[in-house]
Amino acid sequence: MTHRSKLLSLVAALTVSALFLIPALADVGPTFRADTVFKGSALTGWHPLGNAEWKAVNGEIIGTPKDANGGWLVLDKSFQDVGVYANITCTGGCKTGLLLRAEKTSEGMKGVYVSLVEADLNSYAVKVDAQGRETAREKLAPGGRGQSGRGGTAPAAAGRGPQPGITGGRAGGSALYPVLEMPPGLNLPRLIRPMGSFHPGQANEIEVLLFGNTVKPSYNGGALGAAGAPTGIVEEAAGKYGPIALYVGGSGEVRFKNLRYKNLQNLAVDPERVSPNYRMMHLGMFYDGWSAAAADVNRDGKMDILSGPYVYLGPDFKLAQEIYTPVSWNPTSEYPLLSMVNLAYDFTGDGWPDVLIMSGNAGNGTGTLYVNPKGESRHWDKHIVIQPVGNEETLLMDIDGDGKPDIIHAGQNTLRYSHPDPANPTGTWITKTISEPGPWGANIGHGLGVGDINGDGRLDFINCYGWWEQPEKGNQGLWKHHPQEFGRWGKSQGGAGGAEIKVHDMNGDGLPDIVAALEGHGFGLAWFEQKRVKGGITFVEHMIMDNFLTKNAGDVTFTEPHSTAFADMDGNGLPDMVTGKRSMSHFGYSDPDPFSPAVLYLYKAFRKASAPGGVEWVPELIHNRSGVGSHFVAQDLNGDGMPDIATAAIHGTFVFFNKTPKPVPASK
Repeated sequence: MTHRSKLLSLVAALTVSALFLIPALADVGPTFRADTVFKGSALTGWHPLGNAEWKAVNGEIIGTPKDANGGWLVLDKSFQDVGVYANITCTGGCKTGLLLRAEKTSEGMKGVYVSLVEADLNSYAVKVDAQGRETAREKLAPGGRGQSGRGGTAPAAAGRGPQPGITGGRAGGSALYPVLEMPPGLNLPRLIRPMGSFHPGQANEIEVLLFGNTVKPSYNGGALGAAGAPTGIVEEAAGKYGPIALYVGGSGEVRFKNLRYKNLQNLAVDPERVSPNYRMMHLGMFYDGWSAAAADVNRDGKMDILSGPYVYLGPDFKLAQEIYTPVSWNPTSEYPLLSMVNLAYDFTGDGWPDVLIMSGNAGNGTGTLYVNPKGESRHWDKHIVIQPVGNEETLLMDIDGDGKPDIIHAGQNTLRYSHPDPANPTGTWITKTISEPGPWGANIGHGLGVGDINGDGRLDFINCYGWWEQPEKGNQGLWKHHPQEFGRWGKSQGGAGGAEIKVHDMNGDGLPDIVAALEGHGFGLAWFEQKRVKGGITFVEHMIMDNFLTKNAGDVTFTEPHSTAFADMDGNGLPDMVTGKRSMSHFGYSDPDPFSPAVLYLYKAFRKASAPGGVEWVPELIHNRSGVGSHFVAQDLNGDGMPDIATAAIHGTFVFFNKTPKPVPASK
C-alpha cells in the first residue's frame, strides 16, 4: 500500500500557527471505473476530421492545429451516456474541448461540446460541417435533472411534499443556515470546496459526465456541476447518440494524457457475496431509514434492533413492532427524512430504552425522542427535543464526564452537544455550544468524534476541521480550536468530512491517534498518527484507501463511506473499522461511482513495524448488497461476547453475526 502523509503542527497557543509539509497536488482521479484507458502510440480506433494533425506517443494523444479552425479526433465507438476523464495540457494559443454524442448529420456532425478555454468553461450544442468547421453553437441552459436515479432531483412522491436538495449557499447548508466560509488565517486547503478552473500551459484534470438530459463537467478537482463548471440541460436536438471527439484549434498543441472513458449505461453486476466469517440476516426489505441502533427495548435480557420505524425483537429478530407509522422511500429521488440517525438509550430515566431519531433534510433537522411504551402494543410517544440538529451524523457519547451519554452534533453552523433536562426529559433538551460559527458546523454534521487528544483526562470534540480542546470544569466559554484536516472536499456536492471519527492509540506509542473517513460523499479512509513536536501536537496522515488512481489497502476502492463503526471484531485488542458505501446518497451522479455494489467492509487493524506508522489495515468484504447509511452499530447483539453489525440503508435492514470465536484469555 502506498503511503501519503502530511504533517501539520498544532501548537498550544491562542493564535494557532501551523507547520505544513504539503505534498505535490495529486490528481483527484475519475469518479467512475473506466471501461477503457488509452495506451500505446497508435491511434487505432480513432479517425481525424478537419485541419489538425494528431499522433499518439506513449499513451498520450497530441493534437496540433494547422489553422485557427483546427480539427477533431473522433473515436470509432458511440455512446449515449458516457463519462470521460483526462489530463489535458493546452499550450500557446491553443483552444480545446470535448464533443460527446457526436451524432452524424447530412452536413457533418452535431453534439454536446464542453469548452476547455480559460475564459469559456461552458457547455454548448454545436454543429460541425463535413470539413470539421464549427457552423453553429448554442450555450446550454444551466440545470438539468438527468433521469430519475441518474443524478437529478425527481418530482416528489404523492403525499410526501417536496424533497429539497442541498441549497442555500454551499453544500451542507440551507436557506436558514447557509454554510460559512473558511475564516481568514486558517490554512486548511483541503477543506475549502474546490470550484475548478482551467489553466493554459499546465496539466488540467478534466472530467465530464453526460447522462440523460444532463452534462456535468469538473475542472481540476472542482465539484461536479459547481459554479464555474455549471451543469447543463441537454436537449435531444443537440445529439442523442454518437462517439467522443477531441478538439484542437487556435495555435499551439494540446496533449490528452491518461484518457479514459466509461459507458455509463453499463452497470457491473457482481454475484452476492457474504463473508464466511459472518452470518447474515436480512430483517427489513424496505428503504425506511439510514440508521440502526441497538438496545434491550422490552427488557427481556436480549438486544433488539431499532431501525427506521421498527424495533426488531431479539434474540431471533423474527418479530418487528412499529415505533411510528412506517414510510418507505424511493432511493432514486427521496431522502429517508423520518430516520436519518437512530440513537437508543434510556433518555427519560424510567428504566426503559427510548430512541432519539434525527429527522428532516440537511440543515433543517430535528432530534425527535420516541418514548418507550413499556410493553404496550402501540406507537411510541413523540417529542421534538433538539432543533436544529445536523442530522446526517450524530453520536451518543459521554463528553462532559457525568456518566450519561450526550448527543454530539452540529447546529446553526456550530459544534454542540445536548442532553435531556433532568426535570423535563421530553421537553427541549439542554444544549452546550462549544465552537464559534464556522464551516465545521455545517448542518449535515459530517465527521464527528470524541476523545482525549492531549492526555489531560478531558474528552475533546473532534471534527474534520480539527479538534476542540475541552477546558477545565467551571470554564463555560468556547473550547479552543486546534485546526487540522481530518477530512477533505471532493468532487461531490455533499460536503467535506466523512463519518464517525475514532480516537485510539493505534500503534502503541502511548499517543491517541485518529481514524476517519475523509469524504462521506466521495473517496478516502485514513488514519492520523499523533506526534509530539516541541510540546505541540502534530499528526501524520496515512492513507488506507484513496481513489481509483491510487494503490489502496487490499486493492479495495469504493466511494461514499458515509458511516463508520469501530469495534475489536477479531479479538486482537485493537479497534477495527467497519464501513461501506451509502449508495445513492444524492440519487445518482451527484456523487462518485453511485451504481457500484453497496459494499460493507471490515478493515482489520494490526500492529506491524514495517507498515506506515506501524499499523496495517487489511480489508475483508462482509457483504456486497447492503452497505451503510448515516449511522450503524458494531456491538454484541447475541450475547456471545463478540461484536456483531446492524446496518440500514436503501436495501433494507441487515444483521451480520460475527462467527469469529471469542479469544480465550491466556492463563495466569
